Formats: sequence, structure tokens, C-alpha cells
Amino acid sequence: MTQDELKQAVARTAIDYVVKNQIIGVGTGSTANFFIDELAKIKGDIKGAVASSEATAARLRGHGIEVFDLNDVPEIAVYIDGADEIDNSGAMIKGGGAALTREKIVASVAKQFVCIADGSKLVEVMGKFPLPVEVIPMARASVARELAKLGGTPKLRLKPGTEEAFVTDNGGYLLDVSGLSITEPKALEAQINQIVGVIAVGLFAARGANVCLLGTAEGVKTLKF
Repeated sequence: MTQDELKQAVARTAIDYVVKNQIIGVGTGSTANFFIDELAKIKGDIKGAVASSEATAARLRGHGIEVFDLNDVPEIAVYIDGADEIDNSGAMIKGGGAALTREKIVASVAKQFVCIADGSKLVEVMGKFPLPVEVIPMARASVARELAKLGGTPKLRLKPGTEEAFVTDNGGYLLDVSGLSITEPKALEAQINQIVGVIAVGLFAARGANVCLLGTAEGVKTLKF
């Protein structure tokens, strides 16, 4: 199976976790996009969705799914999103799609977090995928210096094909930190959160996944944490 076929398989399986007559949270990225396309087939069964990015909101609306502002939603039954890496504790690296801050906010209010990913994303130790950190633009250099002290090599994310900084939906910049071996994700998440100028770090450990649907050549495997 191709990577896209694996993503489609977990997206279809994730529909089983959608709670009827509720508002659900929807993530950002290629795997989440496959899920949105599957969700469109049962859109009459849900009240609507809270999106973790402008891109996700646009895709949901394109399928005729109502998008709610999180401030107007008392609770979210389930949040469904992909991951760039996930370990055996349910901790994840997210943010390759640049939506880590809003993803983290939506996940924080969801009763259940279902991660959907292809099998290549499951790792023993996270860090091979560069860790995204969203920062206030004026703090880019100072935060980068602090991240370097942690043993990583931070690199400013640029707009594709340009030398301009990529700007998130929140107006922040992204530093992608390579060279880390993340053996204690909760502790590192807390440490980076304390750096002045950091908006959010793409470590989802304090609030990790409850379930991971992992696409493999043998079928979709369900991991519970």
C-alpha cells in the first residue's frame, strides 16, 4: 500500500470514533484532509466541527460542514488529527503543517484525542522529525539561542521557494529544531513552554493521544494509551 492509501485507511477507520449529534475537533495536514473527505459522507450525523487551521476550516466548509468558533462551543467530544511522530506513550510531535498552536488548543478541550497516522510515524524515541516551535517574531533569535542550549539546531521555517519567514495563522514564526533525542517529552515540553517568546511547542505530551489508529500493510492497528 502507498502512504496515501494507508492514510485513507486510517481516515475511514476514524469515522467509527465520531460521536453523533456532537461537534468534533478536526486537525490539519494530509491525513486530516483524508479524514475530512470521509467525514463529509456522514456530515448529517454531526452538528459541525471546530477547525485547527484556516485551511481545515476552508476544506470543511467546502464539504458543507458547519465550522464553529471554539469560543462558542462548550465541549468537544473527540479531536481527530495526524502526527509527524508518535511514541509508545501516545506523546507526539506535531506542527509540520504549521498549525500546532491551534491544534493544541482544540485538543486541550476535547474529551478524547484520536491520532491517525501511517505506520512510519510510530517511533521509539522522537526527534528525527524536526520539532516545530511557534514564536513571537521579535523573539525569534532569542528563542533560537535558548533552544540551541537544549542541544537542538533551530532553523527558521521559510515560505516555500522564498527567503521570507513562514507566518502562521496566528502571526507567529516557526523554528524547526533538529538534532534532538526526546526521551522525556513531558519534561521537554514544559521546559520549552517556559522560554519567553514561545507561543507553543509541537510536543503533545502533557495532552497526548488517547488512541492511535496506525495504518500498516497488515491493516489498521489500534493503539490505546
